[in-house]
Amino acid sequence: MTRVLLVDDQPLLRRSLAMIIDNEPALEVVGEAADGAQAVARARATRPDVVLMDVRMPHLDGLEATRRICADPVLNATRVLVLSMFELDEYVYEALHAGASGFLLKDARPADLIDAIHRTHAGEALFAPSILTRLVAHYVGAPRPGRPVPALRALTAREVEVLTLIGGGLSNDEVATALVISVKTVKTHITHLLAKLAARDRAQLVIAAFNAGLVRPRP
Repeated sequence: MTRVLLVDDQPLLRRSLAMIIDNEPALEVVGEAADGAQAVARARATRPDVVLMDVRMPHLDGLEATRRICADPVLNATRVLVLSMFELDEYVYEALHAGASGFLLKDARPADLIDAIHRTHAGEALFAPSILTRLVAHYVGAPRPGRPVPALRALTAREVEVLTLIGGGLSNDEVATALVISVKTVKTHITHLLAKLAARDRAQLVIAAFNAGLVRPRP
């Protein structure tokens, strides 16, 4: 059972989300919050697996709430999925830097909502990896060619290859095919990348790939 905390200042939206989630046998809504301050308090009280987090809220916005939840060692198993009205919303990108695992459009279909929650809980990228890639590519400028990136010095050549492909939006199966290795080996490399780059999940690996200049933003 995946436990979900709903955070949005609109009661009607929270109720709609709760109805969709509670109809899914493997999901359970364990609490709701109307602003960021309530979100942090209720996350600590309920320790959910996934927090659906709105961005624009009174008192404490979703960005700061995400930052506090992701920085709390008590909540190290909790992942934040940001709710956004726009696919290329700068606030969503900031939320990813704050520790969120990804984003979900508010007009997403119920099936996409359920899929996103499951993927977030599993530490995967949301929807097709290319969606997250477009988001990051829109806001991250690649460093100048040849500029050293200290974070990459601890990586093996193969790990850099895997990180580059992840940044390009490839799935585990596609990375395995591109490098002619098994999916199990890809997962092992990803585990090493998460540890070496201090990343919470695949979403932050995509950001790391762009920040390191391994992948260029698309025009």
